[in-house]
Amino acid sequence: MKKKNIFANLLVVAAFGMSTITFSGCGSTKEALSISEEEKMAFAVEEDEPVTISNEDVEYEITIIDPGFFTWLNSVARPPGYYSQTFLENRNILMVLEWNQRVLQPNRFNPDLYLMQIDYQRGIDYGYDVNYQLYNYFIFFQRKYNQRLGPFVPRI
Repeated sequence: MKKKNIFANLLVVAAFGMSTITFSGCGSTKEALSISEEEKMAFAVEEDEPVTISNEDVEYEITIIDPGFFTWLNSVARPPGYYSQTFLENRNILMVLEWNQRVLQPNRFNPDLYLMQIDYQRGIDYGYDVNYQLYNYFIFFQRKYNQRLGPFVPRI
């Protein structure tokens, strides 16, 4: 079996195995978000460690390279275990659908933000870590770039 790979460059570039993964986003946030000083510092980071997670059981890997995400994940995000896997999967499905719609509309949505589709499918158990990282990337992305990837306000 071939190793599945999700790779995010600047924002997110992803591929699960042979298929591509798309993250989708709705319109920009309508209400002002309360951004802490700690979060502003993470958003201002210009160089950061990539975040890579993998699951040998399902043979996939995710790498997210977006300056500030590593710092944000380790200083601002809720800790692992805070959310249930079901919660994360349900939110990720919604946000992936919205992201993918935006990738397909480069004249309407910034193609520098929405680089490529993500093949994240309901019914596949990607594991807690992948769902946790993906969900938190979506929250980070929405807050940093003032976007809305679904019906929920991106709160921490």
